[in-house]
This record gives sequence, structure tokens and C-alpha cells, in this order.
Amino acid sequence: MTDAGQALPPSSIPLPQAAFPDGFAVDLELALTSEEISRGLMFRPSLPENRGMLFLFDHPRLPSFWMKNTLIPLDLVFLDGTGVVVDVIANVQPCAADPCPNYPPSSPAQAVLEIGAGVAAAHNLEVGSTITFDRVPGYPVPNEEPDVTN
Repeated sequence: MTDAGQALPPSSIPLPQAAFPDGFAVDLELALTSEEISRGLMFRPSLPENRGMLFLFDHPRLPSFWMKNTLIPLDLVFLDGTGVVVDVIANVQPCAADPCPNYPPSSPAQAVLEIGAGVAAAHNLEVGSTITFDRVPGYPVPNEEPDVTN
């Protein structure tokens, strides 16, 4: 993202991507650093249906999101470490002035996908749905089940 809050220009490098259960694909921007997580999709005048931002955390937590300086309504899709939806907060409206409400999930999440308002419903995303990811380093989290072979 540029300092002006605009999306980065198109690139020949494939973007990280999320695939919904119905096959719909969303190109992703990743929010990995504290600064990227804090800024999120602030100051964006629009967000195409096939674009989103994925916030990744080191461990499951109850991240609280707000919409201060966000210009567009969003759906917040909270995910566990394997890409399973644990909560959806739909049609979260922008907030121009303090105090802005916070939007925490009902269950711990290891990632949050921000997409345009209405996209989650249009593609039937709900608790228990699984979203698959491509070109997202370290996510989903590899299964670390113990080796039970003798």
C-alpha cells in the first residue's frame, strides 16, 4: 500500500490468494507487521469484490478490530490456524470520529480476512467454512500432531 492509502499497482508476481468453498478467489494483501496491522484498510476509497487483506497472528487470540479512518464497510472473517472460519462480523460500518466501536470475535482467531461488506454472505461464508490459501507464508499453520509410529 502506498502512503496515500491506495492499493499497490498491478504486478506480474502472483499475489497471495484465498479460495472460498464455492471456488471464488480473493487476491490478498498481507498485514504482517505492527504498522500494517494498525493501518489495515484505512483511507481506501474502495475495495473490489475480489480483493482483501489478511491479518496474521503468531498464536490464537481475540483480536479487536475497529473502523477508524476506514472509508468503506467491511466483512471481518475470523479464522483459526487451519483456515476454518470461527466468526464472521458482517457489514461493519466506517467510523469517522472517536469513540469507535471495537469488533472482537466470539472465539480465538489466528487470522482475520477483511473483505468488502456483503462478500461473505454472497459466498456463503459462515462459522465452520474452510478457506484455502495460496502463497501465504506460514499460513495455514502446519499440523503439528505428534508422530505416533513405533
